[in-house]
Amino acid sequence: MLRRHLMLAAGALPCGLLSAPAAVATETAFPSKPVRIVVPQTPGGASDVLARIVGQKLGEKWGQPVIIENRAGAGGNVGMEAVATAPADGHVLLMSYVGTQAINGALYPKLPFDPVADFAPVAILATLPFVLVTRADAPWRSVPELIEVAGRERVTYGSAGNGSVNHLLGEMFNTAAHRQLVHIPYRGAAPALQGLMGGQIDLVFASVPSVAAMLRAGTLRAVAVTSARRAAAFPEIATVAEAGLRDFDVNPWFGLMAPKRTPAETVRRLNADVNEVLRNREIVASFSAQGAEPAPTSPEAFGQRLRTDAVTWSAVVRRSGARVD
Repeated sequence: MLRRHLMLAAGALPCGLLSAPAAVATETAFPSKPVRIVVPQTPGGASDVLARIVGQKLGEKWGQPVIIENRAGAGGNVGMEAVATAPADGHVLLMSYVGTQAINGALYPKLPFDPVADFAPVAILATLPFVLVTRADAPWRSVPELIEVAGRERVTYGSAGNGSVNHLLGEMFNTAAHRQLVHIPYRGAAPALQGLMGGQIDLVFASVPSVAAMLRAGTLRAVAVTSARRAAAFPEIATVAEAGLRDFDVNPWFGLMAPKRTPAETVRRLNADVNEVLRNREIVASFSAQGAEPAPTSPEAFGQRLRTDAVTWSAVVRRSGARVD
């Protein structure tokens, strides 16, 4: 809207008064005020951690505060709607991940927005595997041992709720392992982990940053990571595929999105700045400590990946039977 107003004002002036420096100033106006990154989950999870790491560096680069705003609720839909309806000028961004953008469209049939069409992909920040964790005193230390126990006993796993990535990973595991781990939904990933530590459930598929400290302290034990390759931060943890469940490879992306009508030049500026930050050595080290791998890409490539993942995960949702009205 700012750009439109400036163009209209320029049209009312004699051509000779529209100098080159004025045109350059228009293009470099962003950001002209603090930038908000809305995280549609509670503090402490992967989205929150990555947003804060990148937000700090972007704020230093822009000379403007970057405010991280946690707006959890309805599986991420509360925060997503806030961004979908925000001014499309680049100053309000969504910290998205595959769970909110590629899954919620299939899970929630009556959303007031489209998780794919109503957002402009800006940049993927990182890919980040999930890790299957259990209590330190659990009777299994590997996927084969878990499969053996689950064949004769009731084994439960918790999630952030029906249709969440944590839930669907369990359904994918059940299919691959020919077992039936019992799903116990919670109101968020943090309560599920509390339930695990309290002995109410046996397992949780958790993002690496949300459990990294507990794994290092020995409070929780890792059974396997969900990506095809081992996590750089925890190379000692085997992958699910290594345990014999071939082709099991889930390595979700986390990225920034803007309202869909955000000007293309603003999206390109954001993309270039984010990709520059992702090449910073401090960022690479911080991401690595969380088990994340920086994944700079173009807005077009990000959009294509989102559309592909929406089709893939929608099929997983249908197979699971999960649905939230």
